[in-house]
Amino acid sequence: MIGYHRVEAIRAAEEATGELLTGGVLMARAASGVARVGAAELRRRCGAVYGRRVGLVVGAGNNGGDALYAGALLRARGVAVDAVLLAPDHAHRGGLAALTAAGGRIVDRLEPSSDLVIDAVVGLGGHGPLRPAAAAAFAAVTGVPVLAVDLPSGVDADTGRVHEPSVRAAVTVTFGVPRRAHLLAAPHCGRLEVIDLGLTLPAPDLAALTDAEVAAGWPLPGPDDDKYTQGVVGIVAGSATYPGAAVLSTSAAVAATSGMTRYAGTAREEVLARHPEVVAVSELADAGRAQAWVVGPGLGTDAVAADLLRQVLDRDVPVLVDADGLTLLAAQPELLAARSAPTLLTPHAGEFARLAGSPPGTDRAASTAALADRLGATVLLKGRITLVADPGQSVVYGNDAQGSWAATAGAGDVLSGIAGALLAAGREPRWAGAAAARLHARAAALASGGAPIGAGALAAALPAALAALLAEWTP
Repeated sequence: MIGYHRVEAIRAAEEATGELLTGGVLMARAASGVARVGAAELRRRCGAVYGRRVGLVVGAGNNGGDALYAGALLRARGVAVDAVLLAPDHAHRGGLAALTAAGGRIVDRLEPSSDLVIDAVVGLGGHGPLRPAAAAAFAAVTGVPVLAVDLPSGVDADTGRVHEPSVRAAVTVTFGVPRRAHLLAAPHCGRLEVIDLGLTLPAPDLAALTDAEVAAGWPLPGPDDDKYTQGVVGIVAGSATYPGAAVLSTSAAVAATSGMTRYAGTAREEVLARHPEVVAVSELADAGRAQAWVVGPGLGTDAVAADLLRQVLDRDVPVLVDADGLTLLAAQPELLAARSAPTLLTPHAGEFARLAGSPPGTDRAASTAALADRLGATVLLKGRITLVADPGQSVVYGNDAQGSWAATAGAGDVLSGIAGALLAAGREPRWAGAAAARLHARAAALASGGAPIGAGALAAALPAALAALLAEWTP
């Protein structure tokens, strides 16, 4: 599990190192890490380190000191290093002396021909957008890749809020442990490199499952398993207007586990035409028993749909509610009050606003956790960064899709089918949601190959994506 930590905890851990902090050992390690990653980035992009040009945009304090010392180390490897000092009177003295002694230049403006720019404007304490002088410094090198020290400037460390203007980094080098913003604002942080400083921190309140953890926990058939012990998931989805939602959600459920998928609804013929292995009926009363249910995709919001939602929520098994089911639930939140079995809600931002009465706040992780507590249900907030919170639990799970190929109509129906199958296999809702989001993202990337896709292609890529995920894991 990868933990993402708050500023307060990181600062306390640094202070606890005592002489390592006050004696400059931590800064030396940090600067060495920045220089190493910077050199690797030059080699990757330019084919060489010697003879290349790096620009530094340097603020006051230790963050600027890290960059200045790193600039001196790069200069020793034959890199031309220019530095813009945004606060000359408050620049880190030791770092500035090291850079100038190594032959680095202090300039008013960086060269547009620079090969790499190092952003060291603010550190953990930075808030708000870039100030005019910093914005002008980066505007002079528009298009040059940026290596951010600790965090891209203009991104809040705890909430991940991205201000305007701000820096978008190709790579971010951070120290000790990742910050919350490295997940919540991952698209602005680029590739993350963590330099070990030997810090000891308490458990974080934001974390991400690794691919290995997802693979290790995925339900696979054992020698004594059958279709029932692997989990039976029921799908109530689709309508005359949206039969495709039923096809997509059942397709995903079939691909996710080797248990059984039942379907109840008006799209029975369309589902069977695609997947004859699904046990499909027209009426919920005829569907039989399931270990978990998915309700809502393409269902509609009329009285018939509302009655189906109520019937499903009355069942004492895990239930996933998505799409139209969430719209209906927003009007009747009391339907959750009597439930004792787990409930997983999977809203996008608009559906979240209907449930909560307002859009997700600046801190999307905190907003997700607050709604989960209020409704007494697990909430999965969809997006490039998916967030999953259990009611009453301190740790929110997050997943960075590392791309937006799944931003296409029907992709949410696919996610519901995956997560529903995992619920039926006995996985707890927060894990099921986070693991489903991880497979969903991998399938979207695999199906895309760099070009836009539809949800049908995403669903079709699930078996190959799951096989690749499992193959990478070594027990």
